[in-house]
Formats: sequence, C-alpha cells, structure tokens
Amino acid sequence: MPSLAVVGSQWGDEGKGKIVDYLAQEAHVVVRFQGGNNAGHSVMIGEELFKLHHLPSGILRKGKLAVIGNGVVIDPAVLIKEIDALESRGVSVANLRISDRAHVILPYHRLLDGAEERLRKGAKVGTTGRGIGPAYADKATRLGVRMGDLVDVDLLKAKLDFAVPLKQKYLEMCGDDSRLDGRAIMAEYSAHGRRLKPYVTDTGAVVRDALKRKRNILFEGAQGTMLDIDHGTYPYVTSSTTVASNAASGSGVPPSAVGEVFGVVKAYTTRVGEGPFPTELLDETGASIADKGGEFGTTTGRARRCGWLDLMVTKYAHALSGFTGIAMTKIDVLGGFDEVKVCTHYRLDKKKISGIPADLRVLARCEPVYKTLGGWEDLEGATLEKVLKKGFSALPGNMRAYVRFVEKEMGVPVTMLGLGRRRNELLDLRKRKWK
Repeated sequence: MPSLAVVGSQWGDEGKGKIVDYLAQEAHVVVRFQGGNNAGHSVMIGEELFKLHHLPSGILRKGKLAVIGNGVVIDPAVLIKEIDALESRGVSVANLRISDRAHVILPYHRLLDGAEERLRKGAKVGTTGRGIGPAYADKATRLGVRMGDLVDVDLLKAKLDFAVPLKQKYLEMCGDDSRLDGRAIMAEYSAHGRRLKPYVTDTGAVVRDALKRKRNILFEGAQGTMLDIDHGTYPYVTSSTTVASNAASGSGVPPSAVGEVFGVVKAYTTRVGEGPFPTELLDETGASIADKGGEFGTTTGRARRCGWLDLMVTKYAHALSGFTGIAMTKIDVLGGFDEVKVCTHYRLDKKKISGIPADLRVLARCEPVYKTLGGWEDLEGATLEKVLKKGFSALPGNMRAYVRFVEKEMGVPVTMLGLGRRRNELLDLRKRKWK
C-alpha cells in the first residue's frame, strides 16, 4: 500500500482517532487533510485519555512525522494550547509540520460564526461556534490569512489592515456590536506566528518527497461523509470536503497517491446538531446506547443523538470514497441487548428508494426498514481478554454474525474491529499490512 486514507462513513464521531493511532504504528507520515478544531479525536492509552483537535492522531506515536495539511483551517491559540498540553504530558511534537498554505481562524471568524447562527433563528445549522465556516468562506473569497502570512509580520499587517474594517462592517450588519481591535489582533497573532514558525513549511513538498521515497503515508480525515459540504445533509454539514478524494487535495499530493481507503463505521449511528436522522432512537434503547457509548462530543461536549446502524448512509459513503476496508468501532457498546437492528433501506410513500435524497424534506419523510439480528452478551474482563488473545473466532456468535452481515451488505471486508476505548482493545483483521 503506497498510502492509506481513513475517513468517516457517517456523521462523524465514528472513532477515527483510535483507528489512525493504531495504523500510525506502520506509517512514516500521518497527514490531517481537512477540518479545523471543530473535530475531536480521542485516543485512550492505558488509563490516559488524549483529546486532539488540530493535531493528527499520529502525533502520539514516537518518531512519526505528523503533518497538518493545507486543507485544514487552524486556530493558532488552540493549536499552541494543544502542543503545550501534550508536551506537559511527555509527548514530543518535534516532528510536527504545519502547511504554510493552511488558513488561519481569526477572532472575527468566531464572532461571525455566532452572529450568523443567531440570525438563522429557527433554522440554525448547529455549528460549534469556533469560526470554521467563516474561515473557509474567507478562503473561498480570497480574504484569508494563511499560516505563511502569520509568520511574516509585514504581510500579516497588510492583510489585517484590509480585513478588519471589512469584518467590522459585516458584524454590524449581523447585529453584533462587538468592536474589533486591529492592533490587538496583530499583536496576538504575530506572537502566535513567532511561536509556530519552527513548524511551518511547505508540507505538500514534504509529503510528496516521502511518497517518492516509498514511505507509508496515512491520511487522516475529520468529521464524516454525511457532513461533507457537497455530499452531506446540506446545510447541516461542515465547511470542508470530508470524503477520500480530498485526502489528495488537502495534503498537496496527486490523486494517484491515495491507495487504500478505510471507512470508519460505528456499529450504530450518531449525529450531533440539527438535521434529519432516519434511524434515530428517541427511547430507552437510544438513551442506553448513548450512556454506554459515552456519546458526548470530544470538542464540544454536546450530547450525540443515537440510532441503529444505517446501511443506506454507509453504502452512500462507500460509493463516494471507494472503501477497500471497513474499520468497525464500538461494537462492544451493543452488547447486552436482546436484539439489535440494522437499517437496510428506506421506504418513501410505501416504495423502496435507493440513495440518499438531496432534499432534506424528502429524507425526513423516509422510513427506515430494519433487519433484526440476535443480541450478544457484554464483552467484559476475562471475556474481552480472551477475545483480544484468540481473535475473531472467540467473539460471541451473534456478534460475528453482525459483522458478517455488514460485510455482505456493504460488499467490503471488515479489516479492523474496535472492542473498547483503550488503544489495545482492537482486532486487526487485515490480510496484509504495510511493509
């Protein structure tokens, strides 16, 4: 495998951090290629929980080159805080590289994020309020500040001198009476630039050189397919492209550089914020899944809505990204139920439909049709240890049947199986690994 991309197949929160952390053992370079600090990846090492927002999960593996690609938007203060937190816990960030083409989140982006959301009133998107959308908007309208600008005082001043008065007027139009202090912003962000300058470079050239030397590259996505700006449940989406094709563009490499693609599939479905959710469970079962799965956002702490696994969603994700393998996570959370369900298709006006409707009014009317499968006991203590030692054959029969059912329906092999929060609580089912 020349490279491997890991992407979310649902509405995010699938457990990509754990999968990337594991695969990073075999990688030489780990590249985060999109999103901002609105995404959070959690990795449990022993009893220590690491929560990452900007940094690639590969940063936790010693000796790996960790790259923040050009497709990411960066809040420098958040990144610096994250770096300091890791270093205080003995994790080196010496191998961090930040793209000079990555765009910067500024104070007015956060203010505008909140102001625009308030203006929506009853039609709120449910953003994290971290300025991600406005930063990507400035990138598209060519008003953005990039990390390369942040480390160049003269260029930073020229860009802020133009942008700050413009954003002040826009805030006023949005009914926000906040006052922007251009000098204070300049002082703060030039200081951030000085602190981050040692890490800022042309990361596209770095990754391309690694590919040329036949190094193993792991591309790390954030959020999930259904939050993709083009293909997701628009407008209840994020502000970047989350599917595998963006691994190339967001890292500065050709599409041919992206080899295999692992779609991370949570064994059930969750989503945060607004928008239709066909398999949502508004009952005790949904509450139980949320409680057992610890379904609260890594970044925001917001409770996640929970429902049965929706194969309409994961098949759509596969159609967009071309999965060569499925990394199924949190199947342990479904232990203890008498039965579990999987949505195999939707019915609309008594007719079976294929695909995910672009019109959310139509999607909201879709009724999920379920396949009911037998439940299994919880994996705890000695049982889990036995499974981790002996492998897939030691799993409860109904759990194995669940995995095989998903494989058959998706037409993609389950290559990894997450059985708990900790780093080692995972079965590697790949037939071949990176050399």
